[in-house]
Amino acid sequence: MSSPLPFDIATIFQPPVNAQLFPPNSRYHGIDVARYVRPDGVTVVYIRRRFLPPADAFTTRHEHTVVEGDRLDRLAGRYIGDAEQFWQICDANLAMRPDALTETIGRTLRITLPRGL
Repeated sequence: MSSPLPFDIATIFQPPVNAQLFPPNSRYHGIDVARYVRPDGVTVVYIRRRFLPPADAFTTRHEHTVVEGDRLDRLAGRYIGDAEQFWQICDANLAMRPDALTETIGRTLRITLPRGL
């Protein structure tokens, strides 16, 4: 099966080994890019799997009790100072599905320092 693109994306997307494709505030910062060559010769470029860090890798700064209307981006903006860091709240609370964290009114969420601090 040929690519629907008029070019091979893997040819264009050739970052140097160890290149940081994502900014330091991204949940994907430091995750390697890999390539898989399918049996038909087409190269598929992908980002390796990111695993949730263990809960004990975080130090709790605050605890937040979920109220009606809470959103993770707003909580991250309030507690962390950057709405795009909502994923840190997910990691600290071992959430695979972010929306689950605000579904239950009264749930307590850990707001933590960045991993390792």
